[in-house]
Amino acid sequence: MCGIVAYIGPRQASPLLINGLKLLEYRGYDSAGIAVLNGDLKVFKRKGKVAELEAFIEGHDHSSTVGLGHTRWATHGEPTDINAHPHRSGNGRLVMVHNGIIENYGSLKTALQKEGHVFESQTDTEVLVHLIEEIQDHGNLPLEEAVRLALDRVVGAYAIVLMDREHPDKLVAARKASPLVIGVGDDEYFLASDAAPLAGHTKRIIYMNDEEIAVVHRNGDLQIKNIHNKVQTPFIQEFDLQVEELEKGGYEHFMLKEIHQQPQTLADCMRGRLSLEAPYVKLGGVDEYDKTISNAKRFIIAACGTSWHAGLIGEYLFEDLARIPVEVEYASELRYRNPIIQEGDVVIALSQSGETADTLAALELAKDKGAMLYGVVNAVGSSIARLTDAGSYIHAGPEIGVASTKAFTGQVALLTMMAISLGYKRGRIPNSYFHKLISELHNIPAKIERALQCEEQIKYIANEIKDRQNALYLGRGFNFPVALEGALKLKEISYIHAEGYPAAEMKHGPIALIDEEMPVIVIATNRSAYDKVVSNIQEVKARKGMVIAVVTEGEKTISEMADYTIEIPDTEEPLTPLLSVIPLQLLSYHIAVMRGCNVDQPRNLAKSVTVE
Repeated sequence: MCGIVAYIGPRQASPLLINGLKLLEYRGYDSAGIAVLNGDLKVFKRKGKVAELEAFIEGHDHSSTVGLGHTRWATHGEPTDINAHPHRSGNGRLVMVHNGIIENYGSLKTALQKEGHVFESQTDTEVLVHLIEEIQDHGNLPLEEAVRLALDRVVGAYAIVLMDREHPDKLVAARKASPLVIGVGDDEYFLASDAAPLAGHTKRIIYMNDEEIAVVHRNGDLQIKNIHNKVQTPFIQEFDLQVEELEKGGYEHFMLKEIHQQPQTLADCMRGRLSLEAPYVKLGGVDEYDKTISNAKRFIIAACGTSWHAGLIGEYLFEDLARIPVEVEYASELRYRNPIIQEGDVVIALSQSGETADTLAALELAKDKGAMLYGVVNAVGSSIARLTDAGSYIHAGPEIGVASTKAFTGQVALLTMMAISLGYKRGRIPNSYFHKLISELHNIPAKIERALQCEEQIKYIANEIKDRQNALYLGRGFNFPVALEGALKLKEISYIHAEGYPAAEMKHGPIALIDEEMPVIVIATNRSAYDKVVSNIQEVKARKGMVIAVVTEGEKTISEMADYTIEIPDTEEPLTPLLSVIPLQLLSYHIAVMRGCNVDQPRNLAKSVTVE
């Protein structure tokens, strides 16, 4: 949630801040603002997107070589100019941007009001900057010390960056449970919520740890301490993110680009991990903890949103191929009950960003209970990657569209490789089937290319149903989670109410909704339940529902029954989700475009949910 960017160095700050905010806008786009320091603090902020802020600052003097900015996803206080960040202290000396939630802001605000502080906004952030001001003034303290003492009184999550009018040659930053990175240049520093704004400026990056406070100076000095005032040694990593990866590359939207990238991103995910010649499946994270993972009593998969759907597919894969019992949990629920987790369990966390607050909290709980932690993430150096005992990156590259596509298939591909590897090691997969699965998985990128060739047909179908208010998605077995994911995509970006169901459950309630106005999207690729799916389609047609069926190439029976069919290449049943989801992604995308929706930045959503 929300995006932070800051700069100090020899260059003009405001262009870097604005461009950085544009690259972070997928994290939140309710309002945006920047602050620069050139003799005095100047703050510019506007409700709406970064483009509106950019237009607003034209004609104003915003020259400075130090500054900070923020793009907001609203938590406390509706999106307004006043509630937009940055926020000033009461004395006008400090300005601050903040990601996260200060849970005890109410009691802090009451105490500060008694000391004479007056608040303009409804945000928890303004309370925090006033608290830092109070501590700084009371003790005549350096800003970094005031920040440290203030954060010791704070309950909640935060990533913050501050400027002090009296000390224009430094920035102070801190984080807890919300990401913040430091880009190290030549006598210059960049700070940001993730690495995207650093692309093209530096390849050296520091991932701040929880409860660390950093001070960066214009002269190149950097100091990091923890909240207990102990000096920390920063670990500078090399990262290689190309600016081109953050651009649309000729596509109308990032989401469409990312859908079409999937043949390449899945090939990247499998590169070096899958071999036809040997043959083998080799995942470094699994191999390192081979004995622990192979002998696990059970797997617990913790995730949210689209990642949770990938986890459900993982459950089918691990139980079918490796015969390991699996539970799939919403991370947000797992952390708030008293789950039975013990030594011998392996908890697998799925997260594109690696920063999802609920998933991180669930991992902390599992760690306390003695489970092994395994992370499947996309973002290198993210919090989940650093917290877990082992893990694997999906190598999908930056995913800018808020509605996840390539990260989903990357997660599913990684879990598939993991399940095949474990199944073979545990003697649950015959040698011949092992070879066949590897061969078919190797062919998946090319088969996705073929599936993408149905786009014009999908656009036609989208036009036929774009004005419907509801939709029902049905799937069985491995493709039931795909039905859930298809429904979620439609909800996220087109704002059409949609539900995903196991096909057999249709007659246990949802069938009451079916009439001539209800499109029913059926994933009908399952060999093991083909006759049952045919029966489900007949039940829909008997009630005048419109049937859109995703079928295997060459299928005849369902094609004659359905109103529309979309063909995908044939593959082994455990691998079908990697193909069947493609037309559902495209269908949601084109419906949203036809309805005039903001595909890449759907209302009320943000890419990374780093607050509870």
